[in-house]
Amino acid sequence: MDFTFQDLSGTFSVADIAIALSLSFLLSAAIGWVYRFTHRNVSYSQSYVQTLVVLGMLISLIMLVVGSNIARAFALVGALSVVRFRNAIKETRDVGFIFLVMGVGMACGTRFYTLAVVAAVAIGMVILVMYRFDWFASSVQRQVVKVQVPPDADHTASIQDVLIQHTSEFELVSMETIRGGALTEMMYTVRLRKGHEPGQLISALSARTSGQRVTVLTGYDQTDL
Repeated sequence: MDFTFQDLSGTFSVADIAIALSLSFLLSAAIGWVYRFTHRNVSYSQSYVQTLVVLGMLISLIMLVVGSNIARAFALVGALSVVRFRNAIKETRDVGFIFLVMGVGMACGTRFYTLAVVAAVAIGMVILVMYRFDWFASSVQRQVVKVQVPPDADHTASIQDVLIQHTSEFELVSMETIRGGALTEMMYTVRLRKGHEPGQLISALSARTSGQRVTVLTGYDQTDL
């Protein structure tokens, strides 16, 4: 019995479909495990990792459908252009993993199986090496300080006096009104002096802000703000 499907874009068998989808699933799942193992922030999403696996298989399927037919490719682009994705990507590395599974899916769908395996393994190893040896990490630990003050007076000078005492460097990042103008919130990036603790900074700032809220975020580069 002949299980070969014939259309204008060429010929592919049931075996080709099974291999492309199975291989894209295995490689996308492996990429998902690499993502899970190397993830450091608090915003880990199981749904996102599952989407990576499904996306790899979908791209493989799309490449099988398109084949070498240019008209079909343009029709597919037009159909997909109506889709709007509104979920914000919290980390730039998440975008990299999306493109990785897309590339692997495209290689599987176009039946470049060796390329798909080699690329997935090589890039996965690079990600693991960067994670293991903590490449490009900054040795300077900074903090984010959020200070809320009443809007009836200029508290900038008094706050900066405290920051000069407790930090080696600081920079005003933003200033805005909150709670309908009842308070002003200022955000600084700072670097604490050696021997100074965040609790000491909070106590000193609270004494200058009429008891309003003071927040110090330590290691904010690893935390979702």
